[in-house]
Amino acid sequence: MFKVDPGLNPHELAPVFRRFGRMHIPGILDAPSAQRLGQGLLTAQGWSRAVHVDEGRDVDFADFDEATDEERAAVEAATYAAARDEFRYMFDTIRLSEPPEGAPPVDPLLEAAAAFLRGPEFLAFIRALTGDERPVYADAMATRYLPGHFLTAHDDRADHLDRLYAYVLNLTPRWRADWGGVLLFLDEEDHVEEGYVPVFNSLNIFRVPQRHAVSLVAPFAGGPRLAITGWIRARPPQD
Repeated sequence: MFKVDPGLNPHELAPVFRRFGRMHIPGILDAPSAQRLGQGLLTAQGWSRAVHVDEGRDVDFADFDEATDEERAAVEAATYAAARDEFRYMFDTIRLSEPPEGAPPVDPLLEAAAAFLRGPEFLAFIRALTGDERPVYADAMATRYLPGHFLTAHDDRADHLDRLYAYVLNLTPRWRADWGGVLLFLDEEDHVEEGYVPVFNSLNIFRVPQRHAVSLVAPFAGGPRLAITGWIRARPPQD
């Protein structure tokens, strides 16, 4: 159902990735795959609100939009206040790998996308790009950033999960840098070394650990920032 664009040669891209440890690859999927998956994300049902409310605890607000205005405002205000100095995030998600107990069934199209990302074609592309034979699994979740959503600086380090690389498969039909939602790579002094705008049908991939953030989506953004994200891992989760 989904295919890497046959015109992309990962061996030709590999020297750039190995030099910098990150890369923005436009046109990662063939055109029919990109259009099908992009439309599927745009119309997907079953989103929940993922909010990091304090250290080590996430809350998925499946009924967040049904909460009262006061309840939503209180959660958002507390999250924004903590984000000034601590790791926090707020965005919508559909967990495609290891969905939580009680989660609604995942749309078959998104299930197929997750299977493609952990399948032989995509992982072979990643191994050729990185020159690393360890990748054997890719987990995945759909993400939707709306105005006010963000992800503060962190480095994705989680040694017990064997994360090798992080990836973002961007599926937003149209985006501008001044709408926010830019994947930012940061140095130790918080200078922005590089930023990737979520261009439709592009793959952002980078070595873990690497400090990065997603900038706050502006209130005037022209639509949701849509992507499938996850980590390339050295072992599947059941091991």
